Amino acid sequence: MEKFGKSQSVVRTEDVRFLTGQGRYVDDIAPDGALFGYVLRSQVAHAEITTLDVSAARDAEGVHLVLTQEDLEAAGITKGLWGTTVPNRDGSKGADPFRPLLAKSRVRFVGEALAYIVAETLQQAKDAAELIEFEYDDLPVHLERAAGGSPIHPEAPDNRAFDWGKGDEDATAKAFAAAHRTVSLEVEDNRIIVNAMEPRGCYAEMRDGRLHLALNAQGVWVHKSQLARVLNLSEDDIRVTNPDTGGGFGMKGMPYPENFLTAFAARTLNRPVRWMSDRTEAMLSDNAGRDLGHRAELAFDENNRITAYRVHTVANMGAYNSHFAQAIQTDLFAKVLMGVYDVQTSWLRVEGIYTNTTQVDAYRGAGRPEAIYLIERLMDRAARELGVDPWDLRRLNFIKPHQFPYVSTTGETYDVGDFERVLDHAARVADRDGFAARRAASAKAGKLRGQGLCYYIESILGAPSEDVKVTFDDDGGASIYVGTQSNGQGHETVFVQFLSDQTGIPADRIRCIQGDSDLIPRGGGTGGSRSVTVQTNVTLQAVSDIVTAFSTFLADTQGVDPGEVSFDDERFRIGTSNVTPTMLDVAQMARDAGRDDLLTYTATATLEARSFPNGAHVSEVEIDPETGVVVVDRYTVVDDFGNLINPMLAEGQVHGGVAQGIGQALTEHVVFSEDGQLLTATFMDYAMPRADDLPMIGFETEPVPSTTNPMGMKGCGEAGTVGALAAIANAVQDALWSEGVRQADMPFTPHRVWGMLQDARVAAE
Repeated sequence: MEKFGKSQSVVRTEDVRFLTGQGRYVDDIAPDGALFGYVLRSQVAHAEITTLDVSAARDAEGVHLVLTQEDLEAAGITKGLWGTTVPNRDGSKGADPFRPLLAKSRVRFVGEALAYIVAETLQQAKDAAELIEFEYDDLPVHLERAAGGSPIHPEAPDNRAFDWGKGDEDATAKAFAAAHRTVSLEVEDNRIIVNAMEPRGCYAEMRDGRLHLALNAQGVWVHKSQLARVLNLSEDDIRVTNPDTGGGFGMKGMPYPENFLTAFAARTLNRPVRWMSDRTEAMLSDNAGRDLGHRAELAFDENNRITAYRVHTVANMGAYNSHFAQAIQTDLFAKVLMGVYDVQTSWLRVEGIYTNTTQVDAYRGAGRPEAIYLIERLMDRAARELGVDPWDLRRLNFIKPHQFPYVSTTGETYDVGDFERVLDHAARVADRDGFAARRAASAKAGKLRGQGLCYYIESILGAPSEDVKVTFDDDGGASIYVGTQSNGQGHETVFVQFLSDQTGIPADRIRCIQGDSDLIPRGGGTGGSRSVTVQTNVTLQAVSDIVTAFSTFLADTQGVDPGEVSFDDERFRIGTSNVTPTMLDVAQMARDAGRDDLLTYTATATLEARSFPNGAHVSEVEIDPETGVVVVDRYTVVDDFGNLINPMLAEGQVHGGVAQGIGQALTEHVVFSEDGQLLTATFMDYAMPRADDLPMIGFETEPVPSTTNPMGMKGCGEAGTVGALAAIANAVQDALWSEGVRQADMPFTPHRVWGMLQDARVAAE
């Protein structure tokens, strides 16, 4: 690890300003005197707009501007939000309905934006919104996760957004027909709301004839290009900045209408305009996650080896395509669908269904948790039906170390892995041998105890290319400009730490600069657990360029051959000379010599292949059968993240991810009324996990360095959530199995668990 990072647990430097109230969040730094934007939203799920009269609002006190879709189109803003599409099984394209910035003719979900009001104060904007006359004719609401019903878009007459398939359907069918034993499971993946600590927000202003949009997102370049496209501007006339951001989880990775509306208003009025979501507004309008139903099947031979895997998944896409939703629910789902098992034949079908709910897009690692949750629930069920130990069934079917690099049936190449070694490590630290005694003790106390295992794998990379700039500054320090974007993960610490490790520059003399499209011309942003792997990879390229240039400079100034100059990660060595300058010393020498060309370095690098973090999560739950209360009593994680730069940050990422997974498993659940009203629109009704829902989380690593990047890293951003869902669910199912419960779906709230037990008791009578 000497060459690729010291792997030290360095405390996060950015926490000082966060904990002392010095964070630069978008709502804190909006310009003085900025006007306030407010969105009037539909209170009905599906209706034809018959009247949208904003005249009284325009005349209200303090109001500067009221926008409808008609106003935008009159100003030449005719493009809507862009969303990915995927090919259908018949070769056609998935549905691609137009999504306007403000509702046009029809509303399609509760919370859809109808009008945008700009006023001197937020209260004045809200008061003006009350004056808008909105009349409508109700249309039938379609909430079912199934094709059919009243069409939401003419482009999808049966409300099917897409019907996508991957694999060999015929060969899979033949394998199932020839199987010694088949196992099937229908399982629900409940819908959840992101609820980032900081809701979405932005402000816009005109500076020197250019538009500046500041927003709390996951990068600036997608937003810059989309602003140019929608507002009919040159990208050169736009600057996008991303200050401190309090959580993103994928939800803040894509554009939303409010960004464009705020920017358009600022240009129109030539005044700064700010907009900030409140919590209920966020629950209504943010892209949410999950809400899928799966039917999965495994075929086994007489030795309990998997011969084929077949899945049919139906996903709730909400009312529109979001930026990445179709691709996330198919491509990313498929990348890790096979898990860590040696499967030769598979068929995957995913249907996306439009419903009159807000948009649905993945967060917390969309596609990956769903796929792993499905296969690991199914493996647990298969072990029960086959009468084998669930740990042994996994070991039997693991891809073996000698099989790597391994090409899965979905076309992904896993570069390395030693899954059995990681699982053995997890068995030790989780004290699997002591589980029987703990279960007996719980039973004596009148409680049900279960143990759940999930062995996950996820693919990381997102955009494979990344950019960096390193400068040596006039104050004698250095700056690193990165193309990724921190949402609270500790990027400022880890990127500074990595550059310090490679150059010998003291970390306290390095600044990390991110989130400014004027300072960093390109970047991939944050998403898909890509940030540290791709950013450190390109940083290595920049360091190599610096060493080459500085070595040549030193050779010239010292009168030696360039081959006599070397660098040992801390100092340059010049032949037999006792001159051993540091990198900052050489930068000062170059500055003194007028060689400013040696003080700035830019680099772009592309990783050719993904890496695949993997690991084992072991959960133990205790259930009170009289109340249905589920307590997560023990939780152990052993991960293979490859080489780590900062183990403490990796552990923190895992802890956060596990907390998110426990939240979905135990408490979080989105509920709509039959007419499409969101019933879980406040924290009074939507239960986020709290401290007393979480156990102490044990974390250890068993690294098998990746071969797809020079650092040997595998990434870790979403791993905690990917493993937690099935580990908790399998533990609950294990605890309830002896009571006759054969189907246990999240969330495991007390009422639901108590109901499962009562139903099982009635069925047994």
